[in-house]
Amino acid sequence: MNNKAIWIIFILLFFLHQDFWNWSDQSLVFGFMPVGLAYHAAFSIVAAMLWAAAVKWAWPSDIEAWADADDEQPATDGGTA
Repeated sequence: MNNKAIWIIFILLFFLHQDFWNWSDQSLVFGFMPVGLAYHAAFSIVAAMLWAAAVKWAWPSDIEAWADADDEQPATDGGTA
């Protein structure tokens, strides 16, 4: 999976988040949960999985390595405390 796939899935989820097709549906899932709430519960799980995939496969490790290299240099404050 690469950056392009992560972005495509993100944009798809962006539009699927507006679940206008469930607004007037009063049916229950598992006998107690409104279908809109069940949809958003599942949507949240999918969004969390997308974020985990983005961190695993699309994280900019070169920028992170650059930031970590800056932290390893000794700090000089130029004065006495």
